[in-house]
Amino acid sequence: MSIKRSIVIGEPKAASTSKDSKKKSTKKESTTIKRKVTKESLTPMGIVRDKSVLQTSVPPEQREPRVYNPDGKVLVIVESPAKSKTIEKFLGPNYVVKASMGHLRDLPKSQMGIDIEHDFTPRYSNLVTRKKVIDELVSYADESSAVLLATDPDREGEAISWHLAYILNVDPTSTCRITFNEITKNAVAEALESPRTIDMNMVDAQQARRVLDRIVGYKLSPLLWKKVCKGLSAGRVQSVAVRLICEREREIQAFVPQEYWTIEGNFETPKKEAFTAELTHIKGEKIDITTESEAQAVVDAIGGADAVVTNIEKRKRSRKAAPPFTTSTLQQDGVRKLNFGAKRTMMIAQHLYEGLEIGSYGHVGLI
Repeated sequence: MSIKRSIVIGEPKAASTSKDSKKKSTKKESTTIKRKVTKESLTPMGIVRDKSVLQTSVPPEQREPRVYNPDGKVLVIVESPAKSKTIEKFLGPNYVVKASMGHLRDLPKSQMGIDIEHDFTPRYSNLVTRKKVIDELVSYADESSAVLLATDPDREGEAISWHLAYILNVDPTSTCRITFNEITKNAVAEALESPRTIDMNMVDAQQARRVLDRIVGYKLSPLLWKKVCKGLSAGRVQSVAVRLICEREREIQAFVPQEYWTIEGNFETPKKEAFTAELTHIKGEKIDITTESEAQAVVDAIGGADAVVTNIEKRKRSRKAAPPFTTSTLQQDGVRKLNFGAKRTMMIAQHLYEGLEIGSYGHVGLI
């Protein structure tokens, strides 16, 4: 079982307000003017400043739509920096490819971050550790003629594109999303020819997983810190994995070992062809030998008898090719055939996916 430490930046501090009183002096007289400052309901969004989140009271649906620069380049955003370099070579000078390096928004660390009473609504904030990345992407988006979100073609990647659209003020209902399953020139070109909107079903699926993680883990993790070790995290996956391990261990402890014996014989044909056969039936009945004495009694009974081949059956069997690897089967074969750990297997697979320099072919994605 692997336990992953989740690190999410805490709640942003409220923006500083001006002084409650302000004095103005003139040549004729001096008066004191008092101004009341009312707090607005703030929604974290936009560029991260200092050690908090830039806040604004303007919800996304009331923001002005992004104005693109017709003379600028097309901004393509992927997740991996290594992937961005490869794709930029395929696209040419009219495109600029940048990496988000994962999520830029997440649930706060210091609070539950989910309004359970109102349809489990999550409350996201920009990650402080991604300030530099956010600032860079916003500046490139301001100078671009279009923004294309090319994160991974899974639920997590779809959610990252949705968060990017929020941060960059890109309309998620516009054709701003492209996907490809391999990093090759043809695959990237085909993706550019068929952009689509962000799939909210996939986004909602990822949000449901994230919310469930938080609801389960936020209350279980402190218990782990107290009983096991400080810094451990529990959640949707770890909790179920612990239960499966406990149930399996109980089955192992309750298992009663049972002894069994097999009898094999070495035979030779008149043409000096040798083969081995296992005894399975005696007088048409399947045998079940559980002790050494029973096995020896059978050997003594048939040891001197002649063996006769009474029937030979020939059958044709079709053997299908193994299905394509999934994550789990790839890791299993990595351990079984190459003695690689799961981490090493996935690191190599990621490098092959991002591509390698292959002689005159240049940088090519291999899987």
